[in-house]
Amino acid sequence: MYAVIKSGGKQFKVSVGDVIYVEKLSMEDGAAVDFDVLVYANEEDIRIGTPVVEQAKVQGKVVRQVKGTKVYSLRYKAKKHSRTKRGHRQPYTQVEITAIEA
Repeated sequence: MYAVIKSGGKQFKVSVGDVIYVEKLSMEDGAAVDFDVLVYANEEDIRIGTPVVEQAKVQGKVVRQVKGTKVYSLRYKAKKHSRTKRGHRQPYTQVEITAIEA
């Protein structure tokens, strides 16, 4: 059994027990979170939502707040000795999928 959920403008294919990294959610560690289900599939059938599947939900638990790897950007102007180096670490929320209900 699996489901396709939407969070933070991205889609994830999940099963029970999966750990995913979604865009940062303003929630405490251990908090429960529900996601919209776009596609639900089990052994018998597949249901595709328009845009979401009614009566289906995916429940998860916030494990922790994390940051991604550092990405550098460099601005540079030739022959002017002008350089600016910036770093960015994207914040993510680690979520464990606990239940898929239909």
